[in-house]
Amino acid sequence: MSACVFLLWLVSIPLSIQAARQPRDYLISCGAKTEIKEGALKYVPDSDFIATGNTTTLKRTDILPRLRTLRFFPNANARKHCYSFPVIRGARYLVKTIYFYGKFDGGRAPPVFDQIIDGTKWSTVNTTEDFAGGGSSFYEAVVAAQNKVLSICLARNQHTPAGSSPFISSLEVHYLESSVYNSTNFDKAMLMTVARSRFGSHDDIIISYPDDIFNRFWEPYKDESPFVTSHWNVTTTSFWNIPPQKAFASALTTSRGKTLTLNWPPFPLSSGLYYIAFYFQDNRSPSPYSWRVFDVQVNGHFFFQHMNVTEQGQGVVGTNWPLSGQLVITLSPAPSSPVGPLINAAELLQLLPFGNRTLTRDAVAMEELKKEVVNPPEDWGGDPCLPIGHSWGGVYCTVAEPFRVVSLNLSGYGLSGKLSPSIARLTGLRHIWLGDNKFSGVIPDLSPLKALETLFLQNNKLNSSVPEPLTKRDGLSVRLS
Repeated sequence: MSACVFLLWLVSIPLSIQAARQPRDYLISCGAKTEIKEGALKYVPDSDFIATGNTTTLKRTDILPRLRTLRFFPNANARKHCYSFPVIRGARYLVKTIYFYGKFDGGRAPPVFDQIIDGTKWSTVNTTEDFAGGGSSFYEAVVAAQNKVLSICLARNQHTPAGSSPFISSLEVHYLESSVYNSTNFDKAMLMTVARSRFGSHDDIIISYPDDIFNRFWEPYKDESPFVTSHWNVTTTSFWNIPPQKAFASALTTSRGKTLTLNWPPFPLSSGLYYIAFYFQDNRSPSPYSWRVFDVQVNGHFFFQHMNVTEQGQGVVGTNWPLSGQLVITLSPAPSSPVGPLINAAELLQLLPFGNRTLTRDAVAMEELKKEVVNPPEDWGGDPCLPIGHSWGGVYCTVAEPFRVVSLNLSGYGLSGKLSPSIARLTGLRHIWLGDNKFSGVIPDLSPLKALETLFLQNNKLNSSVPEPLTKRDGLSVRLS
């Protein structure tokens, strides 16, 4: 695996699942025709959230039902392919994308491509290693909704082989409580999940829903350290991140007076800023001696001093920690502590600064223009201008802030419908080339477009002319027939 900042570390997910109740929000089985139930989880078809791409069914019965179908995107001319979800502006969401290649295209290896959230490149999807091992892969991010619609897009990159298609098997969008990961400034960054583990487990089961109400995956992690099991349940709703109770069921520990050292996660980190959360609980029954005191260090730097762990459990978090390479966690006991240190669970997420966004006025105007087009281009989804290189087809924008639409070159796209008056609010427009289409109706008032240099509307079905003041404007070239 590459240590690129945009790569979210891949983790195989289980091919079977047990659940007792349904989590909130969107659970999508991509390419499915009907609802799919896995225990109490209900996954719905994706057709209400995307209008492009093709679907197929894998001839497999040994995988989760929602992995047996997928949606793929063969149009190599489209700059991106976007799902759109109605959300609450400003609210926090956990986004999870899941991929199982299954050789749906008859190829030997999965294609490599990018994921985009709104206008920000989130990660590169490379499922080759997991697929070679017979597994699926998931990517997870935590993001605050910048608008009332959250777009999750797939896009080709320089590593996507010619003739191959980006694809997706399943997608989840979970609303998060306001306390979850709340020390992060989500106005400036999103979080990408790198690792989430429970320590000292007797088994290899991945904890998820219903134990975790947001369907986060908690993988088992063991090393050569001794482990213990807990005798008391923890009220996890009192923790900011609301971890599952089962994450406290066991812990890695060491004997009295000794230091506990963990090399976790078991792979090197790319250089960047990280969010870290540690969870602790004294496993013993309450007594005058049921306390543990120790210091927590990360790569030799104090993370928390004099941690006093009780049977009620404690959680500590750190934001904006600069990390790279192997992460070393050190728990050093206080001289007076009657027992050694221990740790039950941990989360590690990388901060990814938000990319820019198209100027709001232009973005809204483009969405309104899209609504009037009967057959808009396949890649008209997500942010109209961003990320750079992935603007809407035929839409050209400035390459620096403020990001504005400066040209519409849609000649010969075979488009029909009406020209929305919202086009006049794209006041940065210098060129409008809409010739050789099937637009009908009236030409809207374009006089607010003071920067307009060319207006080509020839060979359409428009039944009005351009207002005379506009046609006589110096420097403006107009073609209507």
